[in-house]
Amino acid sequence: MSIENHVHDVHARGSARRDFLRKSSGFVVLAGGAAALPAMARVVLSKQLPPEIKQTVPSSDVFVPPARARGGTVLNVRDYGAYGDGVHDDTAAIQRAISALPQAGGTVVVPPGTYMVDAVKSIRLRSLMHLQLDHAAKLVALPNAAGRYYVVNAYKVSDVEISGGQAIGERDRHLATTGEWGHCVMVRGCKRVTVRDMRMANGWGDGISIGAADGTTTVLSEDVVVANIVCSGNRRQGMTIGRSKNVRVHDSEFSYTGGIKPSCGIDIEPDLVGTSITDGVLIQNCWIHHNDSNGIQVYKEVRNVTIQGCKIEYNQGYGVLGLTAASGQILDNQFLHNRLYGIGLRAATTGYSVSGNTFRNNKTLYFGVTDTTTTPIAVTGTSTTTNPKTTWHLEISSDSVVSVGTNYYAQ
Repeated sequence: MSIENHVHDVHARGSARRDFLRKSSGFVVLAGGAAALPAMARVVLSKQLPPEIKQTVPSSDVFVPPARARGGTVLNVRDYGAYGDGVHDDTAAIQRAISALPQAGGTVVVPPGTYMVDAVKSIRLRSLMHLQLDHAAKLVALPNAAGRYYVVNAYKVSDVEISGGQAIGERDRHLATTGEWGHCVMVRGCKRVTVRDMRMANGWGDGISIGAADGTTTVLSEDVVVANIVCSGNRRQGMTIGRSKNVRVHDSEFSYTGGIKPSCGIDIEPDLVGTSITDGVLIQNCWIHHNDSNGIQVYKEVRNVTIQGCKIEYNQGYGVLGLTAASGQILDNQFLHNRLYGIGLRAATTGYSVSGNTFRNNKTLYFGVTDTTTTPIAVTGTSTTTNPKTTWHLEISSDSVVSVGTNYYAQ
């Protein structure tokens, strides 16, 4: 079994969410009684924790994503001509099932199988619907030469849920070399959307992209919840959070992004057109690793971001990089083995607080990757006299205004 499919199985809809989290994101406590922090998905791929960190029973307060309003009709794409055999183009058949839903909406079920999709046309969702993929169902993009495509496209709709299975791009079979917007799932100008329990991989662009729809006025995406997904092996980003309000990301993995810049696990960055704002983002209990650039990037015109309880490791840039970002919190995370700093707050970033985080063996460009088991030391504020220096893990530019509380450091 491949690494990617193993990760998909661990995150499967068939596994109870609470049971999955108990196995993969149990809280850990530093020796000496320091604040607890979850470590995402240690059961898959990640290195063993050093001996001074021990696991305890995780909290029973596991995030449950919201259901969305819709009617009770249930339709099966096989009844509308879908083959699911990995050969036929099933785009039109799946679209027929969606179009057949009554005005009150309902659920479109995709049974086990491999469904080939013309991603230039896209599977276009409507309001008041649930696209429910079986765990063993895959929506796979047919090879194309387009610089922009979406396997699943939610555009200016509301009360939508997408769950289960996999949405797979065609980066290894792409028929051209230009463009960077081939996304597995696109959410634009939507309200009240839940995306959960899915794997999104091999996109020519992103695993999932959330943003605004432009026209006479800009329509932001609002109230978007992403939970228990895996975005791995995508070319541009694992996930983009663009122009939007109130986006929440829980219990998910963003990994092995690379091929064209920015190549981040998560990029929070509004397009500089129309209403250019991203306001209110929560990233909680996620595992962000082995991306070609930064684990998380917070870039301009972004307000009220909270990154909490995540494990951010082995990224080739910063663990978290904020550039001209305004107001946010970075709390109770683990930053391990990132090539540059664990956290960089630069270019007049303001209103950020950094507290309760554990840093270990960052700036590996200089120090190399080590598996040290040294007990972390607690430091309040920043220091160039402690060993290790906090400045080996934190980079805060002189034009940034940041509050640094008590964090834990080992090199």
